[in-house]
Amino acid sequence: MNIGIQTDKDDFHYDIHSLVKSFFPDDDVTVFSDADTDKCAVKRDMLIRVEIPSYTDRKAAKDGIKQQLYRELSDYTGHVLPWGMLSGIRPTKIPMKMIGEGKSREEILSYLRDYYFVSDEKAHLALDIAEKEHRILEAGGFGRGGYSLYIHVPFCPSICLYCTFSSSPIGLWKDRASEYVDAVIGEMKERHDAIVSGREADPSGKEGELPPGPDTVYIGGGTPTALSPELLDRLLTAVREIWDMTRCREFTVEAGRPDSFSPEKLAVLKKHGVTRLSVNPQTMNQKTLDYIGRQHTVEQTLDAFRMAREAGFSNINMDMILGLPGETEREVRHTLEEITRLGPDSLTVHSLAIKRASRLMKKIREDRELDPEADRGTFEGLTFENNGELMRLAEDAAEALGMEPYYMYRQKNMRGNLENTGFSRPGSECLYNILIMEEIQSIYAFGAGASTKYVHAGGRIERSVSPKDVKTYLERRHCHGTDS
Repeated sequence: MNIGIQTDKDDFHYDIHSLVKSFFPDDDVTVFSDADTDKCAVKRDMLIRVEIPSYTDRKAAKDGIKQQLYRELSDYTGHVLPWGMLSGIRPTKIPMKMIGEGKSREEILSYLRDYYFVSDEKAHLALDIAEKEHRILEAGGFGRGGYSLYIHVPFCPSICLYCTFSSSPIGLWKDRASEYVDAVIGEMKERHDAIVSGREADPSGKEGELPPGPDTVYIGGGTPTALSPELLDRLLTAVREIWDMTRCREFTVEAGRPDSFSPEKLAVLKKHGVTRLSVNPQTMNQKTLDYIGRQHTVEQTLDAFRMAREAGFSNINMDMILGLPGETEREVRHTLEEITRLGPDSLTVHSLAIKRASRLMKKIREDRELDPEADRGTFEGLTFENNGELMRLAEDAAEALGMEPYYMYRQKNMRGNLENTGFSRPGSECLYNILIMEEIQSIYAFGAGASTKYVHAGGRIERSVSPKDVKTYLERRHCHGTDS
């Protein structure tokens, strides 16, 4: 179905689009104003008219429009959304703010339900997680007085069908992977003094110096363990040489792909004091792995996890995705049963988000071109099933493993309009995940496609993103002349 939303002013288009797409995830949705005569002339299957009022309070005006539109769409479709009219990626920030204001649980729950139309179940989930994050952050003394580091390794054994992260097949970059590692090391060396002095975030120097080392370090990707043992050793050696790690409370490597593991690589990670590791199956069903291009076996996942335990890692996370093509309750139950047998220390449950730039979306479009009547919610005849029942299965499995939810975020175009939730055993929570979600301290990022987030006094946030393309990133690093 082709849906148009016509407004009288060029305002709030992003928010309107996000809300309408939540009700119609598999349809074409276009937001345009009266001034766009070309789009006004297009024939639509459904046309919605939205009047933008004059306002002095932008947030109140935006929320009023979304509230009215939500009621109308809910009445029209007969559906309510689990997260109501919330479309931002950090729903816990609302209860976190209210906790800081001294509001009671009932006041916070009522606000989420009555103002944003959040379901009772999700309102409790958001508040429970916010309270846990608040306790962890308070106990740890985290805040603007510290910072964290993120290092991006944009290589994977292969690229998954749904992926839009900054990543390339390692086979294409094997001859330049060493060059990339040296470029990242050069970038860390170049920026170190400015970061620690506080000048990078605030050239005026008014916000003051930072500690000599980070609170947490997270090496992600991509798949960091797509690098050879020698390159991993070079990168991790440099991290410890450049940064004072004495105050670092968590060192995570998102190893991710089981087909990138080896005893030699795990020995390197252990040698350099990595404290937390991810082994990410996404699914324990071989047919689905083949569909989505993971190019590894279920048995490799089992072997990778056992290998990590044998190497001495006591804080291992596993990721899984709900809503993968062709997976029903049976396949989800099987994945959860296999993960439960392994007994990880944390479990991150993702809801599949079909991004516009992914190969999966391209395939869906191609299917649609071959058959104009084809359902946009299918891929090669396979449906994407995700709902509250599947999420509850995952929650029950996490609870059986002694885990509680501790962080959460949402994305656009998520199947079932649900969320990504991290569960962990007490003491195994990923501090970096909490810090980046709640935005209470700066995250300094290095590498291609890495996004530095400056959190200033008063809560103002700025971002600086490196070139996503690896070749462009390397060319810019060579221009600096600081590569090791």
